Amino acid sequence: MWRFTRDRGTQAELVHEVFVQVYLSLPRFRPHRAPFEHWLFRIATRVGYQFWKSQARRQRMQPLGEFDPAAASATDQTNPAAAAETLHRLLAQLPSADRLVLTLMYFEDCSMKKIARRAGWNETLVKMRAYRARKRLKRIIEQNQMTEYLTGISHGTT
Repeated sequence: MWRFTRDRGTQAELVHEVFVQVYLSLPRFRPHRAPFEHWLFRIATRVGYQFWKSQARRQRMQPLGEFDPAAASATDQTNPAAAAETLHRLLAQLPSADRLVLTLMYFEDCSMKKIARRAGWNETLVKMRAYRARKRLKRIIEQNQMTEYLTGISHGTT
């Protein structure tokens, strides 16, 4: 659930919600259809996605805040936690469906087929959302003038 929030308290609440959903759904679990782990992942994905959707309803997109790419590029070493926080903020700018696809694709290394199963979508929809999500993320990066900073991080020069 850490993929869905960077706040430990919220993460604990999400884990609790997954546990409750699993407990309530246990009578519908069919071991011959899918392994328990896959069933659990699907429930966890649904809970995280619902969390993102509720967050989006509560607040409009927020600017990146006090992030200054010029100041960040002045440092010789990028702190991995700071880079992760920046990435999390960038992803938070995306609609929840786009964020879900990119999170499952790049952080959990899921295939298109696996993402489709976990999200309850078809593969064509996943491919389309992934393409559009990458385009939106690129536009957000360019609007916030972070292209050089992120290139430096990816090449290890920052």
